[in-house]
Amino acid sequence: MDSLTQFVLGSGVGLAVLGRKIGPRKAALTGGLLGTIPDMDVFYPFEDPIDSFVLHRGATHSVIMQAVVTPLFGEALIRLFKGLRDHRIMTYLAVYLCFVTHALADAATIYGTKLFWPIWKEPLGTGSIFIIDPLYTIPLVVITVWALCVSSWTDRFRRAVTFCLAISTAYMAWGLVAQQIALSKAGDVLARHGITPDRMIATAGPFNTIFWKATAIEGDRYFNLYVPLLGDTDSITAYAHPRGTAAAGCLDNAESLRKLADFSGGFYRIDREDGKLVVSDLRMGLTPAYVFRFAIAEETAEGLKAIFPERRRSDRANDTDFDWLFANLSGDYVLRPAEADMALLENPQWRFAALETEATIC
Repeated sequence: MDSLTQFVLGSGVGLAVLGRKIGPRKAALTGGLLGTIPDMDVFYPFEDPIDSFVLHRGATHSVIMQAVVTPLFGEALIRLFKGLRDHRIMTYLAVYLCFVTHALADAATIYGTKLFWPIWKEPLGTGSIFIIDPLYTIPLVVITVWALCVSSWTDRFRRAVTFCLAISTAYMAWGLVAQQIALSKAGDVLARHGITPDRMIATAGPFNTIFWKATAIEGDRYFNLYVPLLGDTDSITAYAHPRGTAAAGCLDNAESLRKLADFSGGFYRIDREDGKLVVSDLRMGLTPAYVFRFAIAEETAEGLKAIFPERRRSDRANDTDFDWLFANLSGDYVLRPAEADMALLENPQWRFAALETEATIC
């Protein structure tokens, strides 16, 4: 989740556990600061851009490691606030909950979080909420701002804290339900076209949980299906694209590709751009403007040679994407201009279009 959300989430947890003991302002600020600590790993000097990408949300986001360091932060708070000196267990609980809720909120995004590092190093990510979602964050912002404006703890304020945390938690739970609905609808559309994907995920659309992107892999093709929950299956638009994975067989060193393939769970594509091989994570962003793209090899007279990985920036969404998003939120059937040429339902020749791009491999 974004930094603001993590701060106000930690603030809400701090208020719920410590507010009565040290007052709303101190509890909100303390919880907010604790809630941002796990993201300090962004300052770690990783060896290359790919390691920075795949190793983020590691040890600092592990509920195991968070339990290990909780006493250190807990003792610091006990010495800082007199009101906590007789409440060691409560203080430890507040610290741990601020850390854990950060990790769990991140795990609800599609990026993934290594919740059980080092015992289990695979990242977990549901994709049931977008990395920035105002409907989740606003209740937490409200209670944080309120806490900074009051000087004493009251029953009325306690009820407000409970209400805001409950609303945000319920919204997070709704995302899991909505995700299953989106997956079911997308699966029905693919089945209607005789497509049985090898794997499929659904991720929340930008800033909401009523418009979803399902991504399905079938061999060397992938499908983007945009699913408005307010419409029926006839309002879903679907697009087929080549993955370009055959080019992987031409690499002299595939270590960078292996890292990206493993981290993405197989949801990646390979393109040739400016004489270089570029790998994109299909889970984050919209075709062709994926958020995480890396050049891993370049074309030479001797073939494709591995290079030191380079992060490739993508163009930001344009006005046509914003117009398309708002239209689909209401359940209208509107093709996405950036993918219209590969529309599955509009273009009966999509299979051939997808295959022709692979005519020349190495």
